[in-house]
Parts: sequence; structure tokens; C-alpha cells
Amino acid sequence: MLALLHTSPLHVPVFEALRDEDHPGLEMRHFVDEELLARARREGPEAVVDDVRDALRKADGARAVLCTCSTIGGIAEEAPAEAGVPVLRVDRPMAAAAVAEGARAVVLATVESTLGPTVSLIEEEARRAGRPVAVRTRLVEGAWERFEAGDVDGCARLVASAADEVTDADAIVLAQVSLARAQRLATTTVPVLSSPRPGLAAGAQALYQR
Repeated sequence: MLALLHTSPLHVPVFEALRDEDHPGLEMRHFVDEELLARARREGPEAVVDDVRDALRKADGARAVLCTCSTIGGIAEEAPAEAGVPVLRVDRPMAAAAVAEGARAVVLATVESTLGPTVSLIEEEARRAGRPVAVRTRLVEGAWERFEAGDVDGCARLVASAADEVTDADAIVLAQVSLARAQRLATTTVPVLSSPRPGLAAGAQALYQR
């Protein structure tokens, strides 16, 4: 069984749909803790280290855990001992794909706390691949408020519009699971990358390797 740690209940149907499309029969269990992101935004990701570890301990019976929140993904990934199983962050495969696209990446996010962890992850993947990378960031104003209000499509439209304004990049990285819909709406010729599909694929693969 794959456990998924979310910081928004709106992520649950996203991964359920992807499971049905790409991994039929994959057993998943969802854990949602919105306060993890809320506190990380107020106080910084390091403030929720103990809370993330507590959340991982609750993944009883899981053979792997996938953290779908980019803000706390690094913290979750560094604490597999608490879960006793592999812990993956959903955005790592996306970061590796961005590095493979070229040396210029633009990160779009709707919450500022996501920018630092995402940039660090892309730079880490660049070092691992032995490739140079320059990362720029943009906070899409007003999009998070729409997402929190349940206007997922409105959030996606704002992010897609921001993506379409990017021209001098080799890859556009949508830093949060909540932005995945914008990938389909964007019309830019620059590759637009999102994390849910490749992240879930990595989680499923972790099960098969055990």
C-alpha cells in the first residue's frame, strides 16, 4: 500500500484519478493535514519537522510514503526512519525532468514557502546530473486565494497565464500539486512540467522494488 501525505483535501481526487488512469489496482491511503502547510508558511518549513515525523508514523501498513506538498517534501524525505519505509517527495521526478530540458528553469508557485524548497531541489538534481542550471522564480499573485476558496480552475487560469508570459526558459516548473491543471491550459512552447503524474509513478515504483 502507498500512503500519501497531503496538506489539502483537494489533492485526494487528483491522485485517485491518476491512479485509475495509470496504476489500476494500486492500493493507496490518504492522510491530510492542512495545518502542516499553514504552520510552515507562518514559521518556515523547519518549524514542522516534528509534526511531519509524527504524520509519517501514522502511515501504518504502508510500504512507501509519497509526500505531495512541495513546501514540506524535503523534510519528509529526510525522515524515512519515522515511517520505517521509503519516503518520497512528489516533485523530485519533475525537478529531474526540468534539469534534463536545459539550463534555464522558471519556477511558478502560489505560496512563497514553496519557492525555496523547489529551487533547492532543482539545483540538487542538477548537481546529481552534472549539469548547470539557473533557476528563476515567480509568485503568481492571487492564485492561492482562489485555490483556497475552491476555485481550482480560476487558480489554474492565472498560473497558465503566468506560464505563457515566460519566453526565455528551457522548462517551466509548476511547483505545487495544486497547479497541475495549468499544464493543460498553458499555450507556451516552453515545456511546462507538473508533479502529480511522475510523482505517483515514482511512488508506485517504490512499492514494486520492495
